[in-house]
Amino acid sequence: MRLLNAALLFRALSSVYAQSKGSEASCSATTQHLSDPPYENYFYSDCHVDAQTVVTSPLPDSNLTIIGPRLIVAWPAGNSGICTFFQPKNGQNGTLAVELVNSTLGQPLSGTVANKTSSKYPFVGVQGVVSFNTSTELTIAILGSIRNIRDFTEGPSILQPVIQDAVNVTAFNKTGVQFSRLWLDNTTTTTFTLTPWENTEDKIQIANRSASFGAGFYRFTASFNYPQLEQLSPRQVLEKDAWPLIKKESSQTQSLSFFSYTEKLLAGGWRFLTYFGRDSMIAALLLEPVLSRGNGSATEAVIGAVLERINRTDGSVCHEETIGDYATFVNMQNNITSTAAGFTYPMIDTDYYLPVLMERYFNSSPKRIKPLLSTKAGNIDVENKNLTWGNLSFINAQKIMNITAAFSKNQTVDNLIHLKDSEIVGQWRDSTYGLANGRIPFDVNCALVPAALHSISKLAAMPGVYPNNSVTKDWATTAAKRAGIWEDNTLQFFEHNITVKQATARLKEFTNKNTFYDGPTNAASLANYSSSGTVIDYAIAINSSKSPEKIPITHTDTAFHLFMLNSTNDAQLTTLINATANSILRPFPAGLRTPVGVVVASPALSGEDVLIANFTNSAYHGTVVWSWQLALMAKGFERQLERCGESGGKAPGFCRDDGVYKTAKQAYNALWDVIEDNASQLESEVWSWTYSSRAGYKLSPLGVLPPPPGVSGGTESDIRQLWSLTFLAVTRNNDYK
Repeated sequence: MRLLNAALLFRALSSVYAQSKGSEASCSATTQHLSDPPYENYFYSDCHVDAQTVVTSPLPDSNLTIIGPRLIVAWPAGNSGICTFFQPKNGQNGTLAVELVNSTLGQPLSGTVANKTSSKYPFVGVQGVVSFNTSTELTIAILGSIRNIRDFTEGPSILQPVIQDAVNVTAFNKTGVQFSRLWLDNTTTTTFTLTPWENTEDKIQIANRSASFGAGFYRFTASFNYPQLEQLSPRQVLEKDAWPLIKKESSQTQSLSFFSYTEKLLAGGWRFLTYFGRDSMIAALLLEPVLSRGNGSATEAVIGAVLERINRTDGSVCHEETIGDYATFVNMQNNITSTAAGFTYPMIDTDYYLPVLMERYFNSSPKRIKPLLSTKAGNIDVENKNLTWGNLSFINAQKIMNITAAFSKNQTVDNLIHLKDSEIVGQWRDSTYGLANGRIPFDVNCALVPAALHSISKLAAMPGVYPNNSVTKDWATTAAKRAGIWEDNTLQFFEHNITVKQATARLKEFTNKNTFYDGPTNAASLANYSSSGTVIDYAIAINSSKSPEKIPITHTDTAFHLFMLNSTNDAQLTTLINATANSILRPFPAGLRTPVGVVVASPALSGEDVLIANFTNSAYHGTVVWSWQLALMAKGFERQLERCGESGGKAPGFCRDDGVYKTAKQAYNALWDVIEDNASQLESEVWSWTYSSRAGYKLSPLGVLPPPPGVSGGTESDIRQLWSLTFLAVTRNNDYK
């Protein structure tokens, strides 16, 4: 982890705050209410603050060991927030209902701002009225960083003494209570207050750092004094041609604006209101037709944020930044007294998205090459001072060229791209069971590496992108040749197959052994959607170079190949498209398609007990539905089908194979049918389902399901995720109906 000088960061953010949080005359509020029971989400933005408030209130059928009454306020600035937990004082667990209500204070929220001579920055936040249906106890209040809150809600309920012991609980305005905490920077203070609303007879009681009160309405405020970010409006986020979407898709464009800032785009809310390199670049690639371009645009905010945070020593792209109070906390754990931000580099996939995004952007906006790449680095990551963003993009490209060289000379498992030795994750399936402990992922090797090499070849031919020197003089041809080698010689390491008879037996075994699905095997679909009695598939990963077993999880990552590459290897592409289409057309568990969406992974055809136990409907990357993967798959199929219209004999071979072409079109439409059937879910991060023989499939929020074995806590989904807003640009092409 590398560190950022806090003084420079505060000066930079202070300038942003002064420019963006303007006059009272222009301080109109933007609000949005999004419901995903048992979670109610409220977004609020004005000229002073941007905030997301989440109220959790258990439903009659909620698992009360997972879901409890809770109020969260999350701020993008500093990835900060508060989280308060409630329980019924006298009644049984599950009897307490919490609700945010409209009032004269707000509909239901309004902003707060207070200037104090003791603080460089104003105290900004939100306020509203919350109702409790029975006498209540506020048991825990966590104030400071969203990361500390997530450590508690997603892990083994960790409360760090250095954080929690600093929470002060005092009486407020005679009848209320105030929870406040001075951050570890000894400058910033987060405050949460709760007072009776329009009922002077009630009084909140304080005892042992908790508070208790009767049923009724209570005013809450949540505020802190920290420099704010400059949000991009919907018109600033979208290209002018896409402005009609602001009215047509107001909810999505409003959410996109909430996640978009001049410095960076945020990954999602409430859990990821900060920079994530992979998320922002995938979102930009899928949103390319509608995302704003040029100086001050959303596209350049994405590219600039990534370039600024590159590790200058080896060219790695930053996965996640650690900012605000949590940065100081992490520094303390490393015996460093500093408020400096940190940047993490555990991923192997993120490096490869950058040249692809740059190439596609500069190809359409060549005049932006010099202005963007001549930008001086170091405003966020001071270790990159004395470099430009162009220097950093070159260092990244050098890394890619260096680590892909061995495989281009000798195509072995050893020379494929592996996870970093010290990491158990390394690509988008970055959870405990995401790759089933595999070390060599499909997406990186079969799609991202060749796509990045193709893009480096094209960037090297664009004047002003890379320096013209002895290192780069042959990149235009060398990278293109190398891309072809990777493209043509990696799929074979992951491809595997079983007979329809074997698959039928494994499906029966799966339905008997799994703990979450007791429906039909749908084995009859194997005969129709396979290849001459053989089910062809691609391993989600290879175990390791020492044990090169293919991990037989059926998955959606073949979409990366369809979306990012235009393969000229007809035999391989035909097999890949046919296998991918068949996996979509076969209903779960024989394939990936369910009525609530296409699941991103399935162990049903693996025949392995460990995989069946771990890849469940409650695993973060298990048999669950990710919105952006639906968009990626849909756009991937469309791009390949579009190639069938190419003239001069350039159309791929699968276009002339009537069976495969028909299957691809059928899969495209089956995919879009299920996308449209679940339109109300598409902007959320990830969702799951339950199944019963009586009711069939029922959509379920992921966070309400018990975690899979060996995982300490469930994973709550964000109501809005940046890359789940990509259906603004990804739409059904009726030419292929």
